[in-house]
Amino acid sequence: MADHDHAHHEHEVTNDDQGAADRRWLAVTWPFVRAHLPPPPCRVIDLGCGPLGGFVPALLTDGYDAKGIDPEAPVGPRYQQVHFEEYRATKRVAAIVASTSLHHVGDLDTILTLAEHQLEPGGVLVVAEWARERFDEATARWCFERLADDEAGWLHRRRDEWIASEKSWDVFVDDWARTEGMHTGQVILDALNLRFDTELVVDGPYFFGDLSGVSYADEQAAINAGRIQPNGIRYVGRATPRR
Repeated sequence: MADHDHAHHEHEVTNDDQGAADRRWLAVTWPFVRAHLPPPPCRVIDLGCGPLGGFVPALLTDGYDAKGIDPEAPVGPRYQQVHFEEYRATKRVAAIVASTSLHHVGDLDTILTLAEHQLEPGGVLVVAEWARERFDEATARWCFERLADDEAGWLHRRRDEWIASEKSWDVFVDDWARTEGMHTGQVILDALNLRFDTELVVDGPYFFGDLSGVSYADEQAAINAGRIQPNGIRYVGRATPRR
């Protein structure tokens, strides 16, 4: 898999600033995830849960039989520290949650095929993702103006690298995305639509967790006003029952 430093939800547990941003993201995204899950105590996988454990703690609190899969997952019986490709489940699950873990996987088709096979017929896939192709200059500048001076997250690094590169934003961000091997949001949605019965696709905020004093509602207001692009994607689909 590619270097994850752009994926704001995870993979930098040594960075307290990133950890705080990831906790904000998880707290705001959890109600959406929870609303689309079948009732507990069914089995749920958090694909790419990261070092904070993703939604596994919240899932367990609500009575789900939850497991987090990630090479950097916490230590414990509810986690497996492997790539999803290497995970061997004994039983199918009722739901899989994937939060900002698909845009940087090496082989998207393989991951989604595995997810399809892990789900029970009619099982639900809940995805929160990034449409990185919408990260245009206006959106980037809006974000960079709202970064805390005393933090050092992935947006700080992109800002500093862009300034140092002396390239236009479009060239810089395309070069970065290509180097990281990142999939666009549209590529992710196309791949999801091929394999799952799509029930919901909603565009919206993505950066709020990493910004200083900016709520989900603040970012949505900027989207509504046309100042920035909606970089977030929320998707719900079902595994087609096998005939």
